[in-house]
Amino acid sequence: MDKIKITLPDGAVREYDKGTSALGVALSISEGLARNVLSAKINGVVQDATLPINQDAHLQLLTWKDSEGKATFWHSSAHLMAEAIEALFPGTKFGIGPAIETGFYYDIDTGDKSITQEDFAKIEAKILELARQKNEYKRSEISKANAIAYFQEKGDEYKLELLNRLNDGEITFYQQGNFTDLCRGPHIPNTGFIKAVKLMNVAGAYWLGQTDRKQLTRVYAVTFPQDKELKEYLHLLEEAKKRDHRKLGQELELFTFSENVGKGLPLWLPKGTLLRERLEQFLRKAQMKAGYSPVVTPHIGSKKLYETSGHWEKYGADSFQPIHTPEEDELFLLKPMNCPHHCEIYKSKPRSYKDLPLRLAEFGTVYRYEQSGELHGLTRVRGFTQDDAHIFCTADQVRGEFGKVIDLVLYVFRALGFEEYTAQISLRHQTERQKYIGKEEDWDKAEADIQAVASEKGLNTVVEYGEAAFYGPKLDFMVRDALGRKWQLGTIQVDYQLPDRFQLEYIGSDNQKHRPVMIHRAPFGSMERFIAVLTEHCAGNFPLWLAPEQIAILPISERFNEYAKEVLNLLAEKDIRGYVDERDEKIQRKIRDAEVKKVPYMLIVGEKEQENNSLSVRRHGQGDLGSFKVEEFIIKFNEEVSQAITV
Repeated sequence: MDKIKITLPDGAVREYDKGTSALGVALSISEGLARNVLSAKINGVVQDATLPINQDAHLQLLTWKDSEGKATFWHSSAHLMAEAIEALFPGTKFGIGPAIETGFYYDIDTGDKSITQEDFAKIEAKILELARQKNEYKRSEISKANAIAYFQEKGDEYKLELLNRLNDGEITFYQQGNFTDLCRGPHIPNTGFIKAVKLMNVAGAYWLGQTDRKQLTRVYAVTFPQDKELKEYLHLLEEAKKRDHRKLGQELELFTFSENVGKGLPLWLPKGTLLRERLEQFLRKAQMKAGYSPVVTPHIGSKKLYETSGHWEKYGADSFQPIHTPEEDELFLLKPMNCPHHCEIYKSKPRSYKDLPLRLAEFGTVYRYEQSGELHGLTRVRGFTQDDAHIFCTADQVRGEFGKVIDLVLYVFRALGFEEYTAQISLRHQTERQKYIGKEEDWDKAEADIQAVASEKGLNTVVEYGEAAFYGPKLDFMVRDALGRKWQLGTIQVDYQLPDRFQLEYIGSDNQKHRPVMIHRAPFGSMERFIAVLTEHCAGNFPLWLAPEQIAILPISERFNEYAKEVLNLLAEKDIRGYVDERDEKIQRKIRDAEVKKVPYMLIVGEKEQENNSLSVRRHGQGDLGSFKVEEFIIKFNEEVSQAITV
């Protein structure tokens, strides 16, 4: 029999019979490994672990520990949930059922019936009953005519619409038990891997996200290979509810929303504004040290600007509609991004190689249309401020500048307590190159530079094909918060395309005209999203240097209000922010209220403190720290702040 060579992630090369499967390879390594394989990445493409491999290949076996393995598990679970729903609600029609970051959903049409949370328990029981049958997920290639005939007989217009977009030779069905679905896969070997299930929510969703189409029922759920993992997940969800930035934002008086202002447009309250300004000041200071020049650009821009950049062609249909002025054919857009404006600043005067790198930084507010159903607190809004900067440099300077930006991003993460992160190298799709603009050689160079610098910096990296921006590859920082959830914070992009589109130039040492390279970077990403993630990460217990109210001065009685105010003024001169609680309340009530507001330091003052020019100090979450002279407390406070922001 013909042999093939399989290269494993550690570089080991093994020889197998042609037609062996990834599962067969796993079994040859160990039975324990084979029992955990959910799918496989073969030459960079995730596939069923049971499919035959007929040529030499690079193979990665995917388990629950891999994000692609989880996605396979959850997508397979969506099919199993569909089988259970069809058994309990005959005649149900099915839209799409993808895996998402926290499980999966299926969009369904139950006709004149409805699925509510009261039905969850029986659906869950049916899913587990079907899972225990250990039915295989069987893949079959099918002609378009036969596929259409199958779904016509079922009367499922949603699958028929999806089939209209496919051609013969690219249609596959998957069957498990009594359920058959149109699907390209991949899937886990059999349903027996699914041991625990929880239906999470039911909501309305327009078919294919189009508001003029029928509203279907979207059922959200999550599954796990072990029951204990489900219990741990539900516990984390409870913790997440307590930390929800929308809840804490209201309780701590950071931000609000108003229907009169408009959906997805946050209003920053005084305390939230203080928090936001401290973050900006922190980054501005770091940027000034790193040689950035601050700029400011308008909130709108001519439509021609975004046609030049390529953003109108790519995203125009999904942006806010153009603003018409009294002048004929004069159209403006709410600014969806800052980079075209910064290109025009670069063009404002001739540049020489001696001027490069030129680093332009702006906290620029941008506006992007999001469907109302996709808005979510501060993490998904229609108006947000990016800590944006664009570095214009020579091709030889790219690696050095890229490395300096990585250093800046990591400095931000350390100062704010984000210790666990992965750097995702986002490259072009390996085959679908029509999505991108520019020359192949420029892309090759940009991708090579990013990978080389990430390696030099010793970053823990993963490579994701197809995740690049349309104009260039990027490095995205995927951060894990205190609950282990993953967030994309901070991005760095290498761009050869916008300088070309805007005809940017510099005079080189050879006295000839050259194109600069553009590096886009945003350590926070957006202020709104970053503050949302930070709030949930620290449960509203912001670092001392960042807290909107750092101290609460609590007089034991009204007799000591004047002394409290004197202390407040003295601390304010030292840039220590806080307030005096002058209410006619018992001191225990004042302490409890300050704890609820998560004020880092509570300074209790009474007769003894007034006589000794001292403070009785409590730390949020720690309790009594003892008595300090006012000057001693200032020294202690500043030492704590200094340690936090000079990591």
